Amino acid sequence: MNEHPASISALPVIPAQPVTGLPTSISGLIDRWGSIGAFAADVGCGYEAARQMRRRGRIAPQHWPHVVAASRRLGIAGVSYEWLAGRAAMQRAAAMQGEAA
Repeated sequence: MNEHPASISALPVIPAQPVTGLPTSISGLIDRWGSIGAFAADVGCGYEAARQMRRRGRIAPQHWPHVVAASRRLGIAGVSYEWLAGRAAMQRAAAMQGEAA
């Protein structure tokens, strides 16, 4: 049987990296789950949405409450609405610099 990774939500989440310290990026945060499928299942979004979040380095604000709660459950310190907003602002600033170049 070949199940989609996001559909396997009953499995325990085993982070690929230790969950100590604040991640420095959205992709670094998502990597703490060990797989995109585990992140997607834990925050309640689809696999492809989670993959795009990691690729773009941006999490849509409607997912922030789930990301903050899931981060707390995993013991990832410092992930808050403010931290997510800061990453979003940094990503926008980088995009604007890229357009100006």
